Amino acid sequence: MRWALGALVTLALAGCGEGAGDAAAARGRTVYLAQCTTCHATDPARPGPVGPPVKGASRELLEARLLHAGYPPGYTPKRRSAAMPAMPQLAGSIPNLAAYLAN
Repeated sequence: MRWALGALVTLALAGCGEGAGDAAAARGRTVYLAQCTTCHATDPARPGPVGPPVKGASRELLEARLLHAGYPPGYTPKRRSAAMPAMPQLAGSIPNLAAYLAN
């Protein structure tokens, strides 16, 4: 009987938490607001004071821009600019940023 109660509590709590994608997007939002909004708008669908809208940016684009200050092969940039520096310290946050910008 005790194991059944424990199983029910576990199932109930699992339904209340964020999914893995939601958690990644939430972490990505935190990184975006802290690191990106100086140049990009707080709403990633809108242009910022320096940077273009970034909503929907692919993981490949984020890797190229953040790690190498470049673009993936065959990508046509929204703005040709060298204003954005490489930000290799964000390498571990790229999956979370991609999840946030995909929403």
